[in-house]
Amino acid sequence: MEVQSNRIENGSLIISERTIDVRQLVRDKNPRLERLLPGCIIRYLRKILHEKEINETLFLNREKKGIELVNAVLKDFGVSININGIENLNSQQRFLLVANHPLGGLDGLALIETVGRVKPPIRFPVNDFLLYLPNMRELFIPINKVGGQSSSGVRALEEAFASNDNILYFPAGLASRKIKGKIVDLEWKKTFVQKARQHQRAVIPVHVSGQNSKRFYRIANWRKRLGIKLNIEMMFLSDEMYRQKGQTITITFGNPIPYTFFDKSKKDIEWADFVKQIVYSLPQND
Repeated sequence: MEVQSNRIENGSLIISERTIDVRQLVRDKNPRLERLLPGCIIRYLRKILHEKEINETLFLNREKKGIELVNAVLKDFGVSININGIENLNSQQRFLLVANHPLGGLDGLALIETVGRVKPPIRFPVNDFLLYLPNMRELFIPINKVGGQSSSGVRALEEAFASNDNILYFPAGLASRKIKGKIVDLEWKKTFVQKARQHQRAVIPVHVSGQNSKRFYRIANWRKRLGIKLNIEMMFLSDEMYRQKGQTITITFGNPIPYTFFDKSKKDIEWADFVKQIVYSLPQND
């Protein structure tokens, strides 16, 4: 049975009972692939991406935008947040907060809620798929993870770093993987070091607790062993989020690192790894 749209205005955005359409999402990204996918695959994608549940949440909270919507989602998921080191955000500086990425969903929402409450305004570079969540767009800076970054995307990212907004950032760009029995990020990219120096932003190292299911890490490991470049496990992150209802997430903020700290004694990629090591030491230093 076809679901009626019942579309309503939310500022300049329109929210409906079918805001998220998986087939349309695939078509927008890769029209040729969408034509080749059989209906059973689309139905499976709708299921693991939780299309129905996400649309229900968006429509029920259609009057909410940005951080207000994030708060509603976290409440609906029954997520509790423990916070350590929040006093490190008291400075009037513009911050670039860099964090590990253990979950791929709820960790980002928990960071938005926490930092957005004590240190607004905030912006968050994210996978551009998340722009399909229209009433959260005001928080997001789109990053194309599938194709190349457009000139408008590069410009939007540069404008955000140059602004007075505080920036949340996952330097790994991907959810953490299980390596030698430990849940850790892959290599941290050096971009945040360059942007901190360029725009004179203090860097706040942030550790977020949590892990995904064994299934997620098995898929990631098998994909790697088979030499498949397509990030298949990313398609399961929405399902992972729904598996984590009722969880407690602990966020630990480290001391600010002045941009002048990143001198020429190390390469930028080495500085990125240096900050990564600080992040993973934070829980032990509580």
